Amino acid sequence: MARYIGPKTKISRKFGESIFGSDKSFEKRNYPPGQHGNNRRRGKKSEYAIQLMEKQKAKYTYGILERQFRNLFEKATRSKGVTGEVLLQMCESRLDNTVFRLGISRSRSGARQLVSHRHITVNGEIVNIPSYQLRSGDVIGVREKSKSLQAIQDSLDAHASVYEWLTWNGDTKEGTFVTTPERLQIPENIKEQLIVELYSK
Repeated sequence: MARYIGPKTKISRKFGESIFGSDKSFEKRNYPPGQHGNNRRRGKKSEYAIQLMEKQKAKYTYGILERQFRNLFEKATRSKGVTGEVLLQMCESRLDNTVFRLGISRSRSGARQLVSHRHITVNGEIVNIPSYQLRSGDVIGVREKSKSLQAIQDSLDAHASVYEWLTWNGDTKEGTFVTTPERLQIPENIKEQLIVELYSK
């Protein structure tokens, strides 16, 4: 499936925040991209434009394409609870996102590659579907043959973030998806209500 593989700093500058993680290039030029840079006068954005940008930000953040994202939204609409919150919870419950959150990979794109290349297990079984939806109590681990991979070890050594809905055992290289995170626990700066308003038109 097609994925965005273009310049990430340009996308971060478009949204005015480093959505792909630490980015030195973005810190140097944290204004919108374009020929005239920071000097260009930008008119007031329409309500639709603001809603569309918020949806695009969420899609780029989690690395999800339009059709898949819309399917998630429709599934969230049918679920109990607030649609916008359920949508973000579904994004957070994806296997590739959880591999990234656990620190097994430094980026979501790297995490997707690890899953696709069969380096990751769920409850002891190899799962190679990045969009796999995790449930409370699922155990995510690094496949035995892959535990010696330098890229995984380097990422784990550099990982410092702790998330309340995840636990990690460094000895066995296994983590547990304890429960679906509440909206307040999700650190992403996404105004999910704008996405709901956009899709509801």
